[in-house]
Amino acid sequence: MLRSNIIGTGSYLPAHTLSNHELSKLVDTNNDWIVERTGICSRHIATEETETTVFMGTKAAQNALEMAGLTADKLDLILVATFTPDYIMPNTACQIQAAIHATNAFCFDINAACSGFLYALQTADAYIRSGIYHSILVVGTETISRTIDWQDRSTCILFGDGAGAAILSASHTEKGFLGFLSGSDGSGGMALQLKNRPIKNPCRPTTKDLPDSFPYLSMNGQEVFQFAVRKIPEMVKSITGQNQLSPEDISHYLLHQANLRIIKSVAKRLSLPEERFPVNLSECGNTSAASIPILLDKCYRNSIIQLGSYILLSGFGGGLTWGSALLKL
Repeated sequence: MLRSNIIGTGSYLPAHTLSNHELSKLVDTNNDWIVERTGICSRHIATEETETTVFMGTKAAQNALEMAGLTADKLDLILVATFTPDYIMPNTACQIQAAIHATNAFCFDINAACSGFLYALQTADAYIRSGIYHSILVVGTETISRTIDWQDRSTCILFGDGAGAAILSASHTEKGFLGFLSGSDGSGGMALQLKNRPIKNPCRPTTKDLPDSFPYLSMNGQEVFQFAVRKIPEMVKSITGQNQLSPEDISHYLLHQANLRIIKSVAKRLSLPEERFPVNLSECGNTSAASIPILLDKCYRNSIIQLGSYILLSGFGGGLTWGSALLKL
């Protein structure tokens, strides 16, 4: 059976970190309050003009190509998951293609917020299983700091910048992705939102009264929390059952790094030890579509996940959206 398998991973995090103590000088908060509610101690923030969504995605892609032992000209497709592109057009995938000289790759972006990397993985898997493409680069890259109101305590403590990437290749072995599960519920989409520019043109009488700047990201934290702790266990039980497995058969769960309380709640609801849920939330914060691939790269490079085992990637995000992927190493 033809499957897609990960042959390389990479990541990139900006050098500058913003600690909870530093944040407390900007907004009414403190380290203990943030850690207790989120598990986050610091986050990486892009500070250089050149440290863009494309730049970070390019660095992660190059690291993944190096691990895979693959040259960029061998890539058939580049998928980029992001909701913070540097440009509305050209898309981020085309810009990364140019940066790494992947001259033979077809390119497009996917926006499903924090679920974006999982959506992109499922898309890549479908292309490979169909036989259309053989080697695919999937990137999650975000510069969320540009969307944040740094006086809004409910959001500025949560998010960070960064990028992660994975190379998928066709495999005829038992290794690789066994299945995906994803979904959307647009009726709950306003729980996590970032508006675009308003309609502003000479044909609209009120044009002069409209702002020039983009609005900030906003979130109903309690609604998102309740959605996540309900949806992730449902997905885990469903996707493992579809593959004649149980949640106990999964070696490690790589969840979207949004909030430590969510991860602990999921572990409790599945009656599984927290040791099966690797985290990097403390030092990275929520990096949206980059979250899972950054953690995945850490797990590969530090031998946290082992050959022959099952791992499950699962996340949720704006839309509302959700997704899971079951992988045999």
